Amino acid sequence: MHSFKAASLSADRLDRAIDPDAANAALGSLDPIGQLEWGLTTFEECFALTTSFGIQSAVLLHMASRVSASIPVIWVDTGYLTAETYRYAQQLCELLPIRLEVAQAEVGPARMEALHGRLWETGQLADMERYLQLRKVQPLDQAFERLRVSCWASGVRSSQTDHRRTMQHLQDVRGRWSLRPLLAWTARDVFYYMEDHSIPQHPLFAEGYSSVGDWHSSGPDGAGGDQSEGEEGNRSSRFGGLKQECGIHLPGVMGEGI
Repeated sequence: MHSFKAASLSADRLDRAIDPDAANAALGSLDPIGQLEWGLTTFEECFALTTSFGIQSAVLLHMASRVSASIPVIWVDTGYLTAETYRYAQQLCELLPIRLEVAQAEVGPARMEALHGRLWETGQLADMERYLQLRKVQPLDQAFERLRVSCWASGVRSSQTDHRRTMQHLQDVRGRWSLRPLLAWTARDVFYYMEDHSIPQHPLFAEGYSSVGDWHSSGPDGAGGDQSEGEEGNRSSRFGGLKQECGIHLPGVMGEGI
């Protein structure tokens, strides 16, 4: 299989030798594990995975563990995740052979609240965006720098948000290639994969959550007042109802924000 690999990979910026049109044409014919193998073959030690240890995170973690236990798995720990998520992360790390790399903000939760207040409570979009940049986007981009990541794979799916509906399998996000092996999968695909491989569900799945992040910005389906059908409606409780995306999957300037 043609890897569309550059002669010399850049570890901290976009590899311009990758032809995104050719790569997406090739990736579209591969299953998720094949796409992960493509990423590892193409970018070698500059390839990584991201995870939130959320409701559907275990599928991509399980697939990656079958491809190679050496792939770094970057977990952005905001310091505000639910207790169930922290316990679930521990459970999956004991179950699967993964190389976990934890990314955290330089400013701890208590210090951030003392300096800036509880940014998620104001109801202001600018405050929520500041919070997400500080606790999620910046720590992830710093981890990318530290690990010299050129391409990162995530478990985003097209049915989750308006923005994700426009995604391709491989795109430039903040100066690095972002690979989406599960882009075409449905919630049903995810559920049955976990059933078929005896992967435990996130504890909050049984309580009606189809999406979970920080404890203060997550709720069971319909908690945000949006009773619309589909996964997009199920994210109505996230980020105070102000946003569907935290910013990790959005294009922008590396390190912008706080």
